[in-house]
Amino acid sequence: MSEPQAAAPASAGLLERYFGLAQRGTTVRTEVLAGATTFLTMAYIVLVNPAILGLAGMPVASVAAATCFAAAFASILMGLVANTPLGLAPGMGLNAYFSFTVVQQMHVPWPVALGCVFISGVCFLILTLTGVRQLIVAVIPTYLFAAVAGGIGLFIGFIGLKDAGIVVANPATFVALGNLREPAAAVALFGLLLIGALSVWGVRGAMLIGIVGTTILGWMAGLVAFKPEPYSLAALTGTAFKLDLPGVFKLSGGVFEIVFVFLFVDLFDNIGTLVAVTKRAGLMDAAGRIPGLNRILIADATATIVGSMAGTSTVTSYVESAAGVQAGGRTGLTAVVTGLLFFATMFVAPYAQIVPLAATAPALIIVGGLMLLPLTEVEWEDPLSAIPAFLTVAMIPFTFSIANGLAFGITAHAALKLLRGSVKKADWFLFILAGLFVVRFVWMSAGA
Repeated sequence: MSEPQAAAPASAGLLERYFGLAQRGTTVRTEVLAGATTFLTMAYIVLVNPAILGLAGMPVASVAAATCFAAAFASILMGLVANTPLGLAPGMGLNAYFSFTVVQQMHVPWPVALGCVFISGVCFLILTLTGVRQLIVAVIPTYLFAAVAGGIGLFIGFIGLKDAGIVVANPATFVALGNLREPAAAVALFGLLLIGALSVWGVRGAMLIGIVGTTILGWMAGLVAFKPEPYSLAALTGTAFKLDLPGVFKLSGGVFEIVFVFLFVDLFDNIGTLVAVTKRAGLMDAAGRIPGLNRILIADATATIVGSMAGTSTVTSYVESAAGVQAGGRTGLTAVVTGLLFFATMFVAPYAQIVPLAATAPALIIVGGLMLLPLTEVEWEDPLSAIPAFLTVAMIPFTFSIANGLAFGITAHAALKLLRGSVKKADWFLFILAGLFVVRFVWMSAGA
């Protein structure tokens, strides 16, 4: 009996040395609780991601399993390699771009779209290893990071309102208020109120609890038509290694746009999330630098590559990690715990298809609203930042394309700098990007 008693402190000592717990003022217990908190705030992705990618024709059960696997692998990798309390999972916004724009609008088969995600991950890894990433980040103003996040938030919120039937198409006004007496809309409004109430009460896992509660009401309202099937982890084989790399190279010029958006939005998401989480955790140094940034970005790029092979859209850092930091998480042990909980969730993930769109829509709306917070970082009184920021924020949801928002924002920023006469030698790469976007606009107009 003495051996098990001695093993616990030995394990704690190993964790202490590996993650440097004392150096960062934390303990194993605190890190475990923080990891569980991060998981609860992120777990809604297990239900929402399959719903979004399922609309692209992907098998929902398989995507659910792939989502859990990718989140588990990525979070554990981040914790072990970068020792940072960041949870990762398939990114909101990027999954919408994958499903609604790439597959449904551009008519790219989902295996080919997964191939594009794989290539974007490889490109991100190469850019990080060669230092080109620093050049790209340096020419893009920080306020555009905030604008992209806000635009994606509106995009996600709009999709949620559309899925719920709260907002519907109208030939005269493009969009209009739907029939709120319809079962789907009524159930979604209940879910919106439930998640909102739980959030303001400070309940951990408000998103997940709200989705489950709304799903139960959806069952009672007859919104679910599900025939239970025997469960097997083999569900993952429905998407695992189904990516079509040869098909990517058969695409027309659109492949550049697709990979570009996956790559740059992932970059923007990571920088914004890293700044927010490391600031709150007190890990950023006096010069505003993020310790171990390259290791963090390498882990993220690797996670996207593995996630595409498992069968899901781009994997990225989650700003919900801030909840775990708020609970005391300061090291990579927090991320490892989060990853282990996602791995455990794999055993029930395929049954995510019992959740109706009316139950996931409220989560999309709430998450979209929370993503507007970075817009406070934009200097709205300065036209040089306000105009490109507005174009970025507006064009993403209004054109149903993150690519268009990025293109308008960066091009407007470059044009206004040129007209104001504030161009510097270091801006050469900015104007190359803007020029490429102008060519893209001309090419798209010619093909319209």
